[in-house]
Amino acid sequence: MPPHLKLYNTMTRSVDEFHPIEPPTVRLYTCGPTVYNFAHIGNLRTYVFEDVLKRVLLESGYDLRHVMNVTDVGHLTDDADSGEDKMEKGAAREGKSVWEIAQFYWDAFRKDMKRLNLIAPDVWCRATDHIAEQIETVRTLEEKGYTYLIDDGVYFDTSKLDDYGKLARLDVSGLQAGKRIEVAAGKKNPTDFALWKLSPKDKKRLMEWESPWGVGFPGWHLECSTMAVKYLGERLDIHCGGVDHVSVHHTNEIAQAESVLGHKWCNVWLHGEFLTMPRGEDGQADRMSKSSGEFLTLDTLIGRGYDPLAYRYFLLNAHYRQQLAFTWEGLDAASAAMKNLKRAVLELRGHYTGDEKPFAAHLDAFLAAARNDLNMPQALAAMWRAVKDTGAPKGEIYATLLEMDKLLGLGIAEMRSERLAVSDDEIRRLLDERTAARAQKNFARADEIRDSLAGMGIEIMDSPEGTTWRKR
Repeated sequence: MPPHLKLYNTMTRSVDEFHPIEPPTVRLYTCGPTVYNFAHIGNLRTYVFEDVLKRVLLESGYDLRHVMNVTDVGHLTDDADSGEDKMEKGAAREGKSVWEIAQFYWDAFRKDMKRLNLIAPDVWCRATDHIAEQIETVRTLEEKGYTYLIDDGVYFDTSKLDDYGKLARLDVSGLQAGKRIEVAAGKKNPTDFALWKLSPKDKKRLMEWESPWGVGFPGWHLECSTMAVKYLGERLDIHCGGVDHVSVHHTNEIAQAESVLGHKWCNVWLHGEFLTMPRGEDGQADRMSKSSGEFLTLDTLIGRGYDPLAYRYFLLNAHYRQQLAFTWEGLDAASAAMKNLKRAVLELRGHYTGDEKPFAAHLDAFLAAARNDLNMPQALAAMWRAVKDTGAPKGEIYATLLEMDKLLGLGIAEMRSERLAVSDDEIRRLLDERTAARAQKNFARADEIRDSLAGMGIEIMDSPEGTTWRKR
């Protein structure tokens, strides 16, 4: 049996022991990018948290099937069925076709995934490749009596469900029309949402399709439930996304899916918290958002000299369910920690033959933290305890780090000395300091300098004639 894994389920509001529906299979669906612009580093925080989840599931021995959607139509600038289509807005901004915009930003997103060491999903599914399936979902809902037609589209009647809003624990009866969303003329309830939006009569959209209700396009919420069922079947083990999806997008996915299927759809809902940025003199923090026009991308960080994996390390320092404030000082600290880790890794690697087994006590502590609702700050602390354990065989500690990195995704096996460039003058200075330490019989300091240089890829050779060095 796989080891015990505990996860915080947004539906139950508690940390529960995870049990897949059909072990050892785990069916995972994660909401993917809307490809009208670059993913910002706040978006990427969610994908890193989901990658850690995947790695923990795989390490635990589960047979994982992961599906991620690509939203290339239907996501309006207001998540609640009003405003411009984000894809059309992106096309107008850049003077390209919506199809060119979608491909360009999907490629950019996958490039970011690789740079952050994110494991790609087993299935990518684009909304525009599944229009027929989405229309069929609406037809099924219509046949079951869950829909109604008004001037601007087909809507889901949320009053037909006694438990609508259960994920977000919405007080549906207390919602005032217009308070949560702008109410379209003819909508029966403030929480009703569009399944199929009809194109304006006086305007041809850049993306539109024929349907039984008229020419139009699918609502944003429709694609996820439709494609998840298509590729993962009628019951999901885990569905993930950002915390901003709880009250609208995921709530509406549940309404659609369970009304079509007639039973509970997903067992566990996981949501990652926001990355925030301080704003103004008052120091108040706001979530990072594309709508503000002010956001940071991974390319921004790289352009300022940061390794993408230093950003991954920065994210691992906070629990996925806690808001995390982004600061350049915090990223500097993460970069310094990564450099220290690389030095240690390169020094430890010199003692590794390939036959050593991981040091059980350190690895067990690490895995216990990771399996306790993905507590990566505690897992990182366990990793550093291993690195600093001078009493353990160094080859075993390196083997331990290799195992830990299956979850951390920091590229320990690929770390190379050239990423830690050091000048010849600095090497000579350290060698002089080491010679002085040995003369004073301060062998602990001499060994520390030797190990530090080894971590930089510098091999020291002592002989009766003196000390020489070379770069490995």
